[in-house]
Amino acid sequence: MKQVIDTNVILVANGRHKDVTNDCIEKCIVQLVEARKHVTVVDDGYRIIGEYLHKTRPNQPKGPGDAFLKWLLQNLKNRSCVDVVEITEQSEYVFEEFPDTDLQNQFDPSDRKFIAVAHAHPDKPVLLQAADCKWVDWWQRLADFGLHVKFICKQDVSRFYTRKFPERSMPPLPGE
Repeated sequence: MKQVIDTNVILVANGRHKDVTNDCIEKCIVQLVEARKHVTVVDDGYRIIGEYLHKTRPNQPKGPGDAFLKWLLQNLKNRSCVDVVEITEQSEYVFEEFPDTDLQNQFDPSDRKFIAVAHAHPDKPVLLQAADCKWVDWWQRLADFGLHVKFICKQDVSRFYTRKFPERSMPPLPGE
């Protein structure tokens, strides 16, 4: 299995998201342990790794997310652990490989690289998402392009979504 891991998975595993449940933290830790058995996909411009580095401390492991990043950096050249794909930044946070221009404009600029990387990879790796509820409105459109989002913390995501968007009905999550 190949995966693109959103930074929030690492942050939740490190206990750096104050509103998630302990169950969500545990699920993210397990997901990062499992990720070492598979292939993590990152971009050639180190945008994803740069974001990880900015938000963690891989040289001083303090949490499971930090430890995962340290492992990722140590295995960056090992193709059985990490795939690196090329993505083209047309302008700041706008990627040629993003499959849908209208949808790209709806995404937080810092999240767009994850979609571009997954879409640029020939195997269309799964996108691991922990607690960002805005992705709930977009996963179905991404699926139309062969991209699949795995929400690790479905209960937390649902709770955040209904709190953030009380005027909206909670859409189904993948697999429901």
